[in-house]
Amino acid sequence: MKSLLASGLLALLVATPALSQTPATRDPAQIQAGTYAVDPNHTQVGWRVSHMGFSNYAGGFSDVSGTLDLQPKNPAAAKLTIKIPVASVTTTSAKLTDELKGDQWLDAGKFPEITFVSTKVAPEGKDKAKVTGNLTLHGVTKPVTLDVTLVGAGVNPLSKKVTVGFDATGTLKRSEFGVKTYVPLIGDDLHLTIAGAFERQD
Repeated sequence: MKSLLASGLLALLVATPALSQTPATRDPAQIQAGTYAVDPNHTQVGWRVSHMGFSNYAGGFSDVSGTLDLQPKNPAAAKLTIKIPVASVTTTSAKLTDELKGDQWLDAGKFPEITFVSTKVAPEGKDKAKVTGNLTLHGVTKPVTLDVTLVGAGVNPLSKKVTVGFDATGTLKRSEFGVKTYVPLIGDDLHLTIAGAFERQD
């Protein structure tokens, strides 16, 4: 019995050596240039606002799509487009989630999509950049700057696709986009976080 167990463990270790190693690199020189598409299954968009000064209430969006044109040798030439379905908004409260989709808040029926289209990429060191773009929310378009950090790049050992990932953060005034419900009781500053994974398109 012990020999069978040992043989099974050995076979498992031999069969999956790639999964025991980190496949990603943070060296921009090793990143492949090209057009990448958002991996919606591994991309998260989060948001946070002050709730009456008592807590920082958080939620998120899913089913994100978009593209990234990446030129590691000329990072300033990168172009990013992100699309977020408003109806995908979620919180830990079903009642609040439904309210956020309604016309007092995000109005998913009238404004079904949030978009971000980059207009400028300013590198800050080899693995960081400030990405400025036009954010459209609730029918209003305004410039927003995101602080972006490279997480890693390489071949995903499961999907076998060349993948690159970034973390991005930014803050906007929701009232400037026409979402004014309960300001200032509910915070005007909307803090965004994006954990983005992108797969290279062959």
